[in-house]
Amino acid sequence: MPVARDDLRDFLQAETDCMLVEIAAVDGSAPREAGAWMLVSPHRSFATIGGGQLEFMAIDHARRALRQGQAAEPLSIPLGPEIGQCCGGRVGLAFARVTPALATRLIERCDREIAARPCVHLFGAGHVGNALALALSLAPVRTILLDARAEELKAAHVPGVETRLTAVPEAVVRDAPAGSAFVVLTHDHALDFLIAAEALRRDDAAYVGMIGSKTKRATFRSWLSRETGHPELAERLVCPIGGAALNDKRPAVIAALAAAEILTAVLAPKARSRAPVGRRSAFRSLD
Repeated sequence: MPVARDDLRDFLQAETDCMLVEIAAVDGSAPREAGAWMLVSPHRSFATIGGGQLEFMAIDHARRALRQGQAAEPLSIPLGPEIGQCCGGRVGLAFARVTPALATRLIERCDREIAARPCVHLFGAGHVGNALALALSLAPVRTILLDARAEELKAAHVPGVETRLTAVPEAVVRDAPAGSAFVVLTHDHALDFLIAAEALRRDDAAYVGMIGSKTKRATFRSWLSRETGHPELAERLVCPIGGAALNDKRPAVIAALAAAEILTAVLAPKARSRAPVGRRSAFRSLD
């Protein structure tokens, strides 16, 4: 499975003189958590520590040190009216000039983080499947678009999204990591039902959704009762996907609403496990 951050590698290869900026500590409210980081070169930057005046000051401080050929001293910045940022907390920033060894550790760390991302399996490379793949392509998840039709997958090229040709999608469901999301959007209702039923048998799925209507949901429940004897599995199914706030069936709109729904489901456990306020980051381990 591809876990490489080619853009990070490209940046480090092109910007041989750059500075790592990391949030080393957070006290109170802040735009990002301890451990968030970015790279700053004389003319470019990569990633973000939260934007706004905080990031502007960090970039300025890092570039001044790069110009002077000196180490950049740590900063402790209050996020109040004095800097035009109203979060109200305080952020400690640490800086380190990027050496070849540090660049290697950054790439390894980034790859580990990407490998640990939750998986979102999209079954069906049709209009909504492609739109949903695009909507998820910039999110911190591993998105996999699956179909039995090679020509559909070939046409569905979205950067950052994996494609997989499979004639047995149920097997993919069974082999998926715990905490995965399964979104069923195929061209065949019978196939939809088979995939959804397999996903609903997993107690560790973060999200199981199926494109359709209330009528399709009711039909699926009847099918479950007849074929499996467990109609109660349908209680965990999200159908239709994307909620009912908008009665808009355009693929891009369905995809935007469904993406928010899916990300809420798969990222919530990670949000609860984030470092508590005030915890120091792992910056020194990169140093």
